[in-house]
Amino acid sequence: MLTFASNTFKHGVHPPENKDETNKLPIRQFPFAPVIILPMTQHIGKPAVPVVREGQEVARGQLVAKADGYMSVPMHAPVSGTVRKITNVPLIGGLVSTGIFIEPFPFSGQEVLEGEPISLHASPEKILQGIQDAGIVGLGGAAFPTHVKLKIPEGKNCEYLIINGIECEPYLTTDHRVMLEQSDDIFIGIRYLLKATSAKKVLIGIEANKQDAADLLSSKTPIDLPIQVKVVPVKYPQGAEKMLITALTGFEVPSGGLPIDVGAVVVNVATTAEIGRLLPHGRGIQERVVTITGPGIKKKGNNLIPIGTPLRYVLEQVGAVENISEVYMGGPMMGVSASNLDISITKGTSGIVVFGDDNLKKIDKIYPCIKCGACVDACPISLNPSRLGILAKNEAYDLMAEQYHLLDCFECGSCSYVCPSNIPLVQYFRLAKGIVRKRKAAKPTVHA
Repeated sequence: MLTFASNTFKHGVHPPENKDETNKLPIRQFPFAPVIILPMTQHIGKPAVPVVREGQEVARGQLVAKADGYMSVPMHAPVSGTVRKITNVPLIGGLVSTGIFIEPFPFSGQEVLEGEPISLHASPEKILQGIQDAGIVGLGGAAFPTHVKLKIPEGKNCEYLIINGIECEPYLTTDHRVMLEQSDDIFIGIRYLLKATSAKKVLIGIEANKQDAADLLSSKTPIDLPIQVKVVPVKYPQGAEKMLITALTGFEVPSGGLPIDVGAVVVNVATTAEIGRLLPHGRGIQERVVTITGPGIKKKGNNLIPIGTPLRYVLEQVGAVENISEVYMGGPMMGVSASNLDISITKGTSGIVVFGDDNLKKIDKIYPCIKCGACVDACPISLNPSRLGILAKNEAYDLMAEQYHLLDCFECGSCSYVCPSNIPLVQYFRLAKGIVRKRKAAKPTVHA
Protein backbone atom coordinates (compact mmCIF):
# COMPACT_ATOMS: atom_id res chain seq x y z
CA MET A 1 0.00 0.00 0.00
CA LEU A 2 1.27 3.47 -0.93
CA THR A 3 0.55 6.44 1.34
CA PHE A 4 1.78 10.00 1.64
CA ALA A 5 3.02 11.05 5.08
CA SER A 6 2.58 14.73 5.91
CA ASN A 7 4.39 14.32 9.21
CA THR A 8 8.05 15.17 9.40
CA PHE A 9 10.62 16.13 11.99
CA LYS A 10 11.17 19.67 13.23
CA HIS A 11 13.62 22.03 11.56
CA GLY A 12 16.12 20.70 8.97
CA VAL A 13 17.41 22.34 5.79
CA HIS A 14 16.93 22.14 2.01
CA PRO A 15 20.32 22.04 0.27
CA PRO A 16 20.32 21.71 -3.55
CA GLU A 17 19.66 18.06 -4.41
CA ASN A 18 21.95 17.74 -7.45
CA LYS A 19 20.66 14.24 -8.23
CA ASP A 20 19.38 14.77 -11.77
CA GLU A 21 22.63 13.79 -13.49
CA THR A 22 22.69 10.25 -12.05
CA ASN A 23 19.21 9.26 -10.85
CA LYS A 24 18.24 8.01 -14.32
CA LEU A 25 21.50 6.15 -14.96
CA PRO A 26 21.33 2.36 -14.44
CA ILE A 27 23.83 0.49 -12.26
CA ARG A 28 26.92 -0.60 -14.22
CA GLN A 29 29.54 -3.21 -13.33
CA PHE A 30 32.91 -1.62 -12.58
CA PRO A 31 36.10 -3.32 -13.85
CA PHE A 32 38.63 -4.96 -11.55
CA ALA A 33 41.61 -2.79 -10.64
CA PRO A 34 45.16 -4.12 -11.23
CA VAL A 35 45.32 -4.65 -7.46
CA ILE A 36 42.57 -4.83 -4.85
CA ILE A 37 43.51 -3.43 -1.44
CA LEU A 38 41.16 -4.75 1.23
CA PRO A 39 41.41 -2.94 4.60
CA MET A 40 40.46 -4.98 7.67
CA THR A 41 38.94 -1.88 9.30
CA GLN A 42 35.76 -1.17 7.33
CA HIS A 43 33.12 -1.17 10.03
CA ILE A 44 32.35 -0.03 13.55
CA GLY A 45 33.84 -2.52 16.01
CA LYS A 46 36.93 -4.71 15.94
CA PRO A 47 38.79 -5.16 12.63
CA ALA A 48 38.65 -8.46 10.79
CA VAL A 49 41.60 -10.85 11.12
CA PRO A 50 43.30 -12.19 7.94
CA VAL A 51 43.10 -15.96 7.45
CA VAL A 52 45.12 -16.06 4.21
CA ARG A 53 48.86 -15.83 3.66
CA GLU A 54 51.03 -14.02 1.14
CA GLY A 55 51.30 -15.99 -2.11
CA GLN A 56 48.00 -17.81 -1.57
CA GLU A 57 45.51 -18.00 -4.43
CA VAL A 58 41.91 -17.07 -3.57
CA ALA A 59 38.59 -17.33 -5.38
CA ARG A 60 36.06 -14.53 -5.64
CA GLY A 61 33.78 -14.69 -2.60
CA GLN A 62 36.22 -16.76 -0.53
CA LEU A 63 36.67 -15.87 3.13
CA VAL A 64 39.96 -13.97 3.50
CA ALA A 65 39.51 -12.52 7.00
CA LYS A 66 37.42 -13.73 9.93
CA ALA A 67 35.36 -11.68 12.37
CA ASP A 68 37.17 -10.87 15.60
CA GLY A 69 34.29 -11.52 17.98
CA TYR A 70 30.66 -10.44 18.07
CA MET A 71 31.20 -6.75 17.22
CA SER A 72 33.03 -7.54 14.00
CA VAL A 73 32.38 -8.95 10.52
CA PRO A 74 34.48 -11.03 8.10
CA MET A 75 35.89 -10.03 4.71
CA HIS A 76 35.57 -11.90 1.43
CA ALA A 77 37.71 -11.78 -1.70
CA PRO A 78 36.25 -9.30 -4.22
CA VAL A 79 38.17 -10.97 -7.04
CA SER A 80 39.89 -14.25 -7.87
CA GLY A 81 43.63 -13.78 -7.71
CA THR A 82 46.80 -14.03 -5.67
CA VAL A 83 47.46 -12.48 -2.26
CA ARG A 84 50.59 -10.43 -2.95
CA LYS A 85 51.13 -8.94 0.50
CA ILE A 86 49.51 -8.22 3.86
CA THR A 87 50.62 -4.91 5.35
CA ASN A 88 49.39 -1.58 6.69
CA VAL A 89 47.22 0.55 4.41
CA PRO A 90 45.84 4.10 4.82
CA LEU A 91 42.24 4.79 5.85
CA ILE A 92 40.12 7.81 4.99
CA GLY A 93 40.70 9.65 8.27
CA GLY A 94 44.48 9.40 8.11
CA LEU A 95 44.74 6.28 10.27
CA VAL A 96 46.12 2.94 9.10
CA SER A 97 44.79 -0.61 9.09
CA THR A 98 46.04 -4.04 8.15
CA GLY A 99 45.21 -4.63 4.50
CA ILE A 100 45.24 -7.55 2.08
CA PHE A 101 46.60 -6.89 -1.44
CA ILE A 102 45.05 -9.17 -4.08
CA GLU A 103 46.29 -9.21 -7.66
CA PRO A 104 43.49 -10.45 -9.95
CA PHE A 105 44.08 -13.36 -12.30
CA PRO A 106 44.19 -12.35 -15.97
CA PHE A 107 40.62 -12.38 -17.36
CA SER A 108 39.19 -12.96 -13.87
CA GLY A 109 35.40 -13.37 -14.14
CA GLN A 110 32.38 -12.35 -12.07
CA GLU A 111 31.59 -15.84 -10.78
CA VAL A 112 31.22 -16.02 -6.98
CA LEU A 113 31.67 -19.04 -4.72
CA GLU A 114 28.47 -20.55 -3.38
CA GLY A 115 28.22 -21.14 0.36
CA GLU A 116 25.68 -22.70 2.69
CA PRO A 117 22.26 -21.14 1.95
CA ILE A 118 20.30 -19.64 4.84
CA SER A 119 16.66 -20.73 4.65
CA LEU A 120 13.82 -18.28 5.18
CA HIS A 121 12.53 -20.86 7.66
CA ALA A 122 15.73 -20.74 9.72
CA SER A 123 15.63 -19.53 13.32
CA PRO A 124 16.26 -15.83 14.08
CA GLU A 125 19.62 -16.80 15.58
CA LYS A 126 20.62 -18.67 12.41
CA ILE A 127 19.63 -15.71 10.24
CA LEU A 128 21.61 -13.27 12.39
CA GLN A 129 24.63 -15.57 12.20
CA GLY A 130 24.21 -15.77 8.42
CA ILE A 131 24.14 -11.96 8.20
CA GLN A 132 27.36 -11.73 10.22
CA ASP A 133 29.01 -14.49 8.19
CA ALA A 134 28.14 -12.58 5.01
CA GLY A 135 30.05 -9.56 6.36
CA ILE A 136 27.02 -7.29 6.03
CA VAL A 137 27.13 -3.82 7.60
CA GLY A 138 25.00 -0.72 7.17
CA LEU A 139 25.50 0.37 3.55
CA GLY A 140 24.05 3.83 4.08
CA GLY A 141 27.45 4.99 5.32
CA ALA A 142 27.53 4.15 9.03
CA ALA A 143 28.95 0.62 8.47
CA PHE A 144 27.51 -0.62 11.77
CA PRO A 145 27.42 -4.46 11.86
CA THR A 146 23.88 -5.36 10.81
CA HIS A 147 23.58 -8.51 12.92
CA VAL A 148 24.24 -6.41 16.04
CA LYS A 149 21.59 -3.84 15.10
CA LEU A 150 19.00 -6.58 14.50
CA LYS A 151 19.52 -8.30 17.86
CA ILE A 152 16.50 -7.25 19.94
CA PRO A 153 17.48 -6.65 23.59
CA GLU A 154 15.78 -8.67 26.26
CA GLY A 155 12.60 -6.99 27.42
CA LYS A 156 12.16 -5.03 24.16
CA ASN A 157 9.82 -5.74 21.23
CA CYS A 158 10.02 -4.63 17.63
CA GLU A 159 6.74 -3.21 16.35
CA TYR A 160 8.08 -1.45 13.24
CA LEU A 161 10.71 -2.63 10.78
CA ILE A 162 11.58 0.57 8.90
CA ILE A 163 13.33 0.26 5.54
CA ASN A 164 15.22 3.47 4.89
CA GLY A 165 15.02 4.52 1.25
CA ILE A 166 15.22 8.26 1.94
CA GLU A 167 18.73 9.04 0.63
CA CYS A 168 18.50 12.73 1.53
CA GLU A 169 22.22 13.39 1.05
CA PRO A 170 22.78 15.68 -1.98
CA TYR A 171 24.24 14.11 -5.15
CA LEU A 172 23.76 10.47 -4.07
CA THR A 173 21.40 8.17 -6.03
CA THR A 174 22.68 4.76 -4.92
CA ASP A 175 19.58 3.78 -2.95
CA HIS A 176 17.28 5.19 -5.62
CA ARG A 177 18.76 2.91 -8.28
CA VAL A 178 18.80 -0.08 -5.91
CA MET A 179 15.06 0.36 -5.31
CA LEU A 180 14.38 0.55 -9.05
CA GLU A 181 16.65 -2.32 -10.09
CA GLN A 182 16.81 -4.70 -7.12
CA SER A 183 13.24 -4.75 -5.80
CA ASP A 184 13.05 -8.56 -5.70
CA ASP A 185 16.15 -8.70 -3.49
CA ILE A 186 14.64 -6.03 -1.23
CA PHE A 187 11.49 -8.07 -0.59
CA ILE A 188 13.49 -11.25 0.06
CA GLY A 189 15.65 -9.25 2.46
CA ILE A 190 12.53 -8.00 4.23
CA ARG A 191 11.39 -11.58 4.77
CA TYR A 192 14.69 -12.39 6.49
CA LEU A 193 14.48 -9.21 8.56
CA LEU A 194 10.92 -9.94 9.68
CA LYS A 195 12.00 -13.39 10.82
CA ALA A 196 15.04 -11.99 12.64
CA THR A 197 13.21 -9.16 14.45
CA SER A 198 9.62 -10.51 14.79
CA ALA A 199 8.42 -7.06 13.68
CA LYS A 200 4.67 -6.62 13.23
CA LYS A 201 4.73 -3.99 10.47
CA VAL A 202 7.11 -2.90 7.71
CA LEU A 203 7.30 0.76 6.72
CA ILE A 204 9.34 1.67 3.63
CA GLY A 205 10.21 5.37 3.81
CA ILE A 206 10.94 7.14 0.51
CA GLU A 207 11.26 10.87 -0.19
CA ALA A 208 8.91 12.51 -2.68
CA ASN A 209 11.74 13.06 -5.18
CA LYS A 210 11.83 9.28 -5.75
CA GLN A 211 8.19 8.77 -6.63
CA ASP A 212 9.07 6.25 -9.35
CA ALA A 213 10.74 4.02 -6.75
CA ALA A 214 7.78 4.36 -4.39
CA ASP A 215 5.33 3.44 -7.16
CA LEU A 216 7.42 0.43 -8.21
CA LEU A 217 7.85 -0.99 -4.70
CA SER A 218 4.19 -0.43 -3.93
CA SER A 219 3.09 -2.22 -7.12
CA LYS A 220 5.43 -5.17 -6.47
CA THR A 221 4.75 -5.61 -2.74
CA PRO A 222 3.92 -9.28 -2.02
CA ILE A 223 0.36 -9.59 -0.67
CA ASP A 224 1.46 -11.75 2.26
CA LEU A 225 3.83 -9.14 3.71
CA PRO A 226 2.64 -6.36 6.10
CA ILE A 227 4.33 -3.60 4.09
CA GLN A 228 3.32 0.02 3.74
CA VAL A 229 5.28 2.31 1.40
CA LYS A 230 5.27 5.86 2.79
CA VAL A 231 6.30 8.91 0.76
CA VAL A 232 7.59 11.77 2.90
CA PRO A 233 8.44 15.41 2.09
CA VAL A 234 11.93 16.19 0.82
CA LYS A 235 14.04 17.60 3.64
CA TYR A 236 17.54 17.07 5.02
CA PRO A 237 18.42 15.07 7.19
CA GLN A 238 15.23 13.01 6.76
CA GLY A 239 17.27 9.82 6.34
CA ALA A 240 18.72 9.94 9.85
CA GLU A 241 17.22 7.11 11.92
CA LYS A 242 15.62 9.25 14.61
CA MET A 243 14.24 11.72 12.08
CA LEU A 244 12.75 8.99 9.90
CA ILE A 245 11.11 7.27 12.87
CA THR A 246 9.41 10.54 13.80
CA ALA A 247 8.28 11.15 10.22
CA LEU A 248 6.83 7.66 9.74
CA THR A 249 5.45 6.80 13.20
CA GLY A 250 5.15 10.06 15.11
CA PHE A 251 7.32 8.68 17.91
CA GLU A 252 10.45 10.46 19.14
CA VAL A 253 13.47 8.47 20.25
CA PRO A 254 14.46 9.84 23.69
CA SER A 255 17.76 11.61 24.28
CA GLY A 256 20.48 9.00 24.56
CA GLY A 257 18.05 6.31 23.45
CA LEU A 258 17.90 3.85 20.58
CA PRO A 259 15.19 3.19 17.95
CA ILE A 260 14.17 -0.02 19.76
CA ASP A 261 13.17 2.14 22.75
CA VAL A 262 10.13 3.16 20.66
CA GLY A 263 9.71 -0.30 19.12
CA ALA A 264 11.53 0.35 15.86
CA VAL A 265 14.46 -1.11 13.93
CA VAL A 266 15.74 0.86 10.93
CA VAL A 267 17.64 -0.82 8.07
CA ASN A 268 18.99 0.87 4.96
CA VAL A 269 17.32 -0.28 1.73
CA ALA A 270 20.63 -1.26 0.06
CA THR A 271 21.55 -3.29 3.14
CA THR A 272 18.16 -5.00 2.90
CA ALA A 273 18.78 -5.83 -0.77
CA GLU A 274 22.20 -7.32 0.06
CA ILE A 275 20.63 -9.56 2.69
CA GLY A 276 18.11 -10.77 0.12
CA ARG A 277 20.81 -11.28 -2.51
CA LEU A 278 23.48 -13.00 -0.41
CA LEU A 279 21.78 -15.16 2.23
CA PRO A 280 19.93 -17.50 -0.19
CA HIS A 281 23.35 -18.43 -1.62
CA GLY A 282 25.42 -18.30 1.57
CA ARG A 283 27.72 -15.74 -0.03
CA GLY A 284 29.71 -12.87 1.44
CA ILE A 285 29.56 -9.26 0.32
CA GLN A 286 32.34 -8.42 -2.12
CA GLU A 287 30.97 -5.39 -4.01
CA ARG A 288 28.53 -2.54 -3.54
CA VAL A 289 26.73 0.17 -5.53
CA VAL A 290 28.45 3.57 -5.41
CA THR A 291 27.32 6.86 -6.95
CA ILE A 292 30.26 8.65 -8.61
CA THR A 293 29.39 12.24 -9.36
CA GLY A 294 30.11 15.91 -8.75
CA PRO A 295 31.33 18.76 -10.96
CA GLY A 296 34.80 17.20 -11.05
CA ILE A 297 33.66 13.94 -12.71
CA LYS A 298 33.24 13.52 -16.48
CA LYS A 299 31.63 10.04 -16.54
CA LYS A 300 29.06 10.23 -13.77
CA GLY A 301 27.05 7.17 -12.79
CA ASN A 302 26.02 4.47 -10.38
CA ASN A 303 28.55 1.66 -10.35
CA LEU A 304 28.77 -1.80 -8.78
CA ILE A 305 32.34 -1.57 -7.50
CA PRO A 306 34.44 -4.35 -5.95
CA ILE A 307 35.23 -3.53 -2.33
CA GLY A 308 38.91 -2.71 -2.00
CA THR A 309 39.16 -0.93 -5.36
CA PRO A 310 41.67 1.93 -4.95
CA LEU A 311 40.11 5.40 -5.12
CA ARG A 312 42.83 6.60 -7.49
CA TYR A 313 41.91 3.83 -9.97
CA VAL A 314 38.21 4.73 -9.73
CA LEU A 315 38.90 8.38 -10.56
CA GLU A 316 41.10 7.39 -13.49
CA GLN A 317 38.31 5.23 -14.93
CA VAL A 318 35.59 7.90 -14.67
CA GLY A 319 37.65 10.83 -15.90
CA ALA A 320 38.19 13.13 -12.94
CA VAL A 321 39.34 16.68 -13.64
CA GLU A 322 43.02 17.44 -13.18
CA ASN A 323 42.55 20.25 -10.65
CA ILE A 324 40.77 18.22 -7.95
CA SER A 325 40.02 20.28 -4.86
CA GLU A 326 37.93 17.90 -2.70
CA VAL A 327 36.89 14.26 -2.90
CA TYR A 328 34.09 13.31 -0.52
CA MET A 329 33.53 9.68 0.37
CA GLY A 330 29.78 9.81 0.90
CA GLY A 331 27.87 13.03 0.28
CA PRO A 332 28.97 16.62 0.87
CA MET A 333 26.89 17.01 4.05
CA MET A 334 27.91 13.97 6.14
CA GLY A 335 30.63 12.46 4.01
CA VAL A 336 34.33 12.67 4.84
CA SER A 337 36.88 14.43 2.68
CA ALA A 338 39.52 11.96 1.50
CA SER A 339 42.93 12.66 3.00
CA ASN A 340 44.63 11.06 -0.02
CA LEU A 341 43.75 9.10 -3.15
CA ASP A 342 45.45 5.89 -2.04
CA ILE A 343 42.55 4.73 0.12
CA SER A 344 40.11 2.01 -0.97
CA ILE A 345 36.40 1.72 -1.59
CA THR A 346 34.93 0.13 1.56
CA LYS A 347 31.60 -1.36 2.53
CA GLY A 348 30.50 2.04 3.86
CA THR A 349 31.27 3.98 0.66
CA SER A 350 27.88 5.05 -0.68
CA GLY A 351 29.20 7.77 -2.96
CA ILE A 352 32.22 9.58 -4.33
CA VAL A 353 31.61 13.28 -4.93
CA VAL A 354 34.42 15.22 -6.60
CA PHE A 355 34.88 18.98 -6.81
CA GLY A 356 37.47 20.87 -8.84
CA ASP A 357 39.18 24.10 -7.81
CA ASP A 358 36.55 26.12 -9.69
CA ASN A 359 33.56 24.40 -8.08
CA LEU A 360 33.94 25.23 -4.39
CA LYS A 361 33.49 28.56 -2.69
CA LYS A 362 36.70 29.36 -0.89
CA ILE A 363 36.22 30.18 2.79
CA ASP A 364 39.11 32.45 3.60
CA LYS A 365 37.90 33.66 6.98
CA ILE A 366 35.83 32.45 9.91
CA TYR A 367 33.89 35.25 11.58
CA PRO A 368 32.64 35.45 15.19
CA CYS A 369 29.17 34.09 15.95
CA ILE A 370 26.57 36.84 15.51
CA LYS A 371 23.92 34.87 17.45
CA CYS A 372 21.49 34.99 14.55
CA GLY A 373 19.88 31.69 15.55
CA ALA A 374 20.01 30.15 12.06
CA CYS A 375 21.79 27.06 13.39
CA VAL A 376 19.20 26.67 16.15
CA ASP A 377 16.40 26.80 13.57
CA ALA A 378 18.20 24.22 11.44
CA CYS A 379 19.16 21.63 14.06
CA PRO A 380 16.84 18.60 13.65
CA ILE A 381 17.20 17.54 17.30
CA SER A 382 16.74 21.03 18.76
CA LEU A 383 20.23 21.50 20.14
CA ASN A 384 21.82 24.95 20.47
CA PRO A 385 24.78 24.75 18.06
CA SER A 386 25.67 28.39 18.68
CA ARG A 387 26.19 27.82 22.40
CA LEU A 388 27.93 24.50 21.78
CA GLY A 389 30.30 26.17 19.32
CA ILE A 390 31.28 28.83 21.85
CA LEU A 391 31.88 26.17 24.51
CA ALA A 392 33.97 24.15 22.05
CA LYS A 393 36.22 27.13 21.34
CA ASN A 394 36.74 27.45 25.09
CA GLU A 395 37.42 23.67 25.33
CA ALA A 396 34.53 23.21 27.80
CA TYR A 397 33.90 19.72 26.47
CA ASP A 398 32.48 18.14 29.62
CA LEU A 399 30.00 21.00 29.99
CA MET A 400 28.94 20.50 26.37
CA ALA A 401 28.12 16.87 27.10
CA GLU A 402 26.57 17.25 30.53
CA GLN A 403 24.34 20.28 30.01
CA TYR A 404 23.97 20.75 26.26
CA HIS A 405 23.48 17.17 24.98
CA LEU A 406 26.58 17.12 22.79
CA LEU A 407 26.47 13.34 22.36
CA ASP A 408 22.98 13.52 20.84
CA CYS A 409 24.48 15.35 17.84
CA PHE A 410 24.80 12.98 14.87
CA GLU A 411 26.89 15.42 12.80
CA CYS A 412 24.39 16.03 10.00
CA GLY A 413 26.07 19.34 9.15
CA SER A 414 22.87 21.41 9.00
CA CYS A 415 24.28 23.98 11.43
CA SER A 416 27.50 24.48 9.44
CA TYR A 417 25.49 24.70 6.21
CA VAL A 418 23.41 27.68 7.37
CA CYS A 419 26.05 29.54 9.42
CA PRO A 420 26.68 33.00 7.87
CA SER A 421 29.95 33.29 9.80
CA ASN A 422 31.47 30.19 8.15
CA ILE A 423 31.99 28.55 11.55
CA PRO A 424 32.79 24.83 11.05
CA LEU A 425 30.45 23.80 13.86
CA VAL A 426 30.15 20.13 12.99
CA GLN A 427 33.95 19.77 12.95
CA TYR A 428 34.08 21.36 16.42
CA PHE A 429 31.44 18.94 17.68
CA ARG A 430 33.14 15.90 16.14
CA LEU A 431 36.38 16.81 17.91
CA ALA A 432 34.58 17.51 21.18
CA LYS A 433 32.72 14.19 21.10
CA GLY A 434 35.95 12.31 20.53
CA ILE A 435 37.56 13.99 23.53
CA VAL A 436 34.55 13.35 25.78
CA ARG A 437 34.48 9.66 24.85
CA LYS A 438 38.22 9.30 25.47
CA ARG A 439 37.84 10.89 28.88
CA LYS A 440 34.97 8.58 29.76
CA ALA A 441 36.92 5.53 28.66
CA ALA A 442 39.91 6.64 30.73
CA LYS A 443 37.91 6.99 33.95
CA PRO A 444 38.45 4.03 36.31
CA THR A 445 35.44 1.83 36.97
CA VAL A 446 34.17 2.17 40.52
CA HIS A 447 33.03 -1.10 42.06
CA ALA A 448 30.62 -1.09 44.99
